Formats: sequence, structure tokens, C-alpha cells
Amino acid sequence: MTEHPQSTLAGMRRLAVLVVSADVAERERIVSGLQRHCGLVETAGNVRRAEEIFARCRFDCVVTDSRIAGSDSAEWVMTLRSRNRAMPIICLSEQADTQEVIGAMRAGVSDLLQRPLKTAALMASIRRLCAPAGPMARKLALVEVDGPLAEEDGLIGDSAVMSELRLMIGRIAPLPATVLVLGETGTGKELVARLLHQNSHRSGAFVPVNCGAIAPELLESELFGHTKGAFTSAHHVRDGLFVSAHGGTLFLDEISEMPLELQVKLLRALEESRIRPVGSDREISVDVRIVASTQNDLAELVRERRFREDLYYRLNVIHLSLPPLSGRAEDIRELANYFMKKTAAELGLPVVRLEEEHIRNLEQHGWPGNVRELRNVVERTLMMGEFVAQPVSLGKSADGAETESAYPLDWTLEQVKRAHMTRVLAACGYNKSAAARALGVSRKTLERNLGREGMNA
Repeated sequence: MTEHPQSTLAGMRRLAVLVVSADVAERERIVSGLQRHCGLVETAGNVRRAEEIFARCRFDCVVTDSRIAGSDSAEWVMTLRSRNRAMPIICLSEQADTQEVIGAMRAGVSDLLQRPLKTAALMASIRRLCAPAGPMARKLALVEVDGPLAEEDGLIGDSAVMSELRLMIGRIAPLPATVLVLGETGTGKELVARLLHQNSHRSGAFVPVNCGAIAPELLESELFGHTKGAFTSAHHVRDGLFVSAHGGTLFLDEISEMPLELQVKLLRALEESRIRPVGSDREISVDVRIVASTQNDLAELVRERRFREDLYYRLNVIHLSLPPLSGRAEDIRELANYFMKKTAAELGLPVVRLEEEHIRNLEQHGWPGNVRELRNVVERTLMMGEFVAQPVSLGKSADGAETESAYPLDWTLEQVKRAHMTRVLAACGYNKSAAARALGVSRKTLERNLGREGMNA
């Protein structure tokens, strides 16, 4: 239910706000804007004075210069958070001051606003954070020092590493900083990027793009757009993904695959918040938060001169490292049961009960494909109607032993397809219908590809 504007204004008039800043002129501007709306507005030029005021008055919200998150002042902010975990702390920051953003995040601030500050933006933040109920009651829980994400987030598992990951996402999401998400394939990097967007204050779209899935010569046009006639096939003006993500989040998956010459243009776009479409002589202002990801070691690529050092540091303002599934085996039971129920409902199939021996089998596997591989195993189990005793994957198992190797590089695609169908048929106990379901083909297609000899092997 939407809150009535009059009740919102009445609630604002009961609020007590403390403004802490060494900049006298800034304090005066903030106070001038807040006094018309809030019941009490006090100011302090330093931590000592702020503590004196706190000793005699209770506040609903603190507005402070983000430099308060540096040196000894950071301890004060964390002290405030420990005293009152629910009290909003709003910091004001320069747009490109990376260290201030990181310091504010670590101190546990609730919101970070960029200068030049607009009174309307500050009022909107206070109103949102101090609302007694509604969406921001949930949002405030995201930035509590000890609090996880406050809604169903899709991150399954209660292991220590997953709890820490939820906590970090909750802290980082409301901040404007660029985030670099690191992790092996299948660990859920795009899921984390979506959570960062969903739990931010951004109203625009979440736009994902895999930098390695687009031809290098087309990637610039995809990102920045192009004008009509910019190249042979450019028959119409096209907005790029930066424009599509205006006001929202652009997720650059596998950023390490971006060509070096395009990395220069991306760095300029990040630093100036402006892009130039291919073939255009004018620039466009964009408001986009960047979340990038890779499964490769970017620092190593920088040393090898395969990735720009300046772009690496610009992307790596804050980074999240996603744990491999082999490092959180205690989550496998919950993950397998989650995928079983979810996939069964999607496919309209009966749930296959996972016994203790099945769970032990899964926990002992090495999972080189991580969560994605586990989900595929559960899907095959559902389609076959019985547990897949040995996950089919490449690489090493949990004990370091080699699993089945890839097909020879000199095989044709037809040879690979036939061999894979034969393996799946054997895994299904030569039940042709079950094998066809697992492969996603008809029984006739399976029989036609394998022939009578292959079906009876």
C-alpha cells in the first residue's frame, strides 16, 4: 500500500537529524534545506563535538562528510553502528574518490550521495531510510553490519563464506562504486551482479553483456551504439547498451575478453560518464553503474600486458570473490534439494528423492563446473527418474583423481555427438526413452543417430 504524502511529511517533521562536516558552508546549506522539513537539525564540525551532542540528544539519522570514514573517524562511525544498528548514516562523497567509497562501505553507512548535493536527493534518502515500514525497512536491513540480505536472494547455502557474501552484497549494493566479481565458471557471477542491482537505489534496467560472446569488431557498437552509415551494415541509428542501462547497471561479463583498444574507450566512459557512438562526432552523457566479472586472474593479465593496468584499478574499486562449490560442500544438500524442487515444478515432473547415499556421492565430487554442474546433474536425475550416480564432468574429482577426459581434438562433430549419445544411453541403463529425454531429443532422433548397432552396444 502506498504511503500517503501527508503522513510522510508529518513523519519527517518528527525526525531529529545530526549533520557532521568540517565544511562550514556545506553544513549551513544542508541545515537550511533540512530545517523546513525536520523537527530538529543539529550540526557538528568534528567527531568530538558530535559525541557531545549525542550525549544530550537522540537522533534518527546522521548526515556526514564521507571523509568521516577515514582514519579515527571510521571507528566513530562503526561505534555509532554498534550502538544503534537501525540508525541510518548518510555520507556525502566526491564522485571519483575511490578510497572514500571503500571507507564508507567498511564503516557500515546506509547511503552514499555524491556532490554537488541536492536537497531533494538528501530528503528522498532520509525519507526512504527512516520510513517505519515498506520497501526501505527491507533496504535498511541490507546495510546492517551483522545482517544478511533481507529477502529471498537466490544465494543458496548457510556456509560461512555464503553468509559473508550476502553481508558484503548488502553493504555494497547501495553504493555507486564499480564492482569486480571474481569466480570460477558456474559460481553465479551474474546472479551476484543482479542482486547488486536489485538492492541498489538505481531505477534503470539491469543490462548484461558477455564480452567474449560478441565479435571484437562489433563489441564497440554494441556498447556505445552507432550512427546510420557508420559502417557498411549500419542502416539505422542504434543505441548501445550503455544507453539501455542509463540509470541502471551494466554487467560486463568476462571483461578479460575485451580487446585492448576497446578497453581504452571503456576507461574513458567510466571516468567521464560520457560515451561517443561509433560514427558520431558528439558525446552522450550516461549514468551507469558498472559491475564486471571474470574467471581469469586480471592481475596476471595486467603483468602479461593483455589487460590495461589503469582499467584494472578503475574496475577493482570493490571486488567480490565467489567461492567454488568444492569449497562449501556443506551447502550441497540444500542446493541439490532446491534445484530438485524448482526444476520439478518447471518441468512438471515428480521429485526424485535424494537419499543420504546420494548426498554423500554429491559431496565427494570435485564439481569443476560448480553450481551450474550440480544443477545439470539434478536436471538429468529428474528426466531419467532416478539418481545419476556419477556426475558427468571434466577435470578432477574431490580426491584429485582424473575424471573422464574430453573427446580427441581430431574428432568430427558427428563423432562427438554419437559418442556423447552412447555415454548417456549407457548411463540410463540403455533405456532409450530416458536417454532421449536426458538429451533433449526424440527417441527416433536418438535411434537414427546411433543405428541398431549403437543402440545395442
